[in-house]
Amino acid sequence: MNLALWLLAGATLGWVGIHYLRFNEPRGLAVSMVIGLLGGVLGGEFVAPIFLAVAAVPADFSVFALFFALGVAAVFLTVGNFVFNRFGF
Repeated sequence: MNLALWLLAGATLGWVGIHYLRFNEPRGLAVSMVIGLLGGVLGGEFVAPIFLAVAAVPADFSVFALFFALGVAAVFLTVGNFVFNRFGF
């Protein structure tokens, strides 16, 4: 359940970044959504447990892990924006 929500949150953040914030329109929607997906999964799976933001039972939903997933996805999209603007890929 958590993994599906992290994927959805990351992809949604990538979609919002391209449509509303106008991050890297030449790069494309699919690439932005994939970067958001990767950030969401890495944030929820690896960064959240470092800060003890996981649920006591692994199958339970954790709001804090979702926030970490969104935060890392936003960082990935921002770094991707800087790299694209600087190097063009």
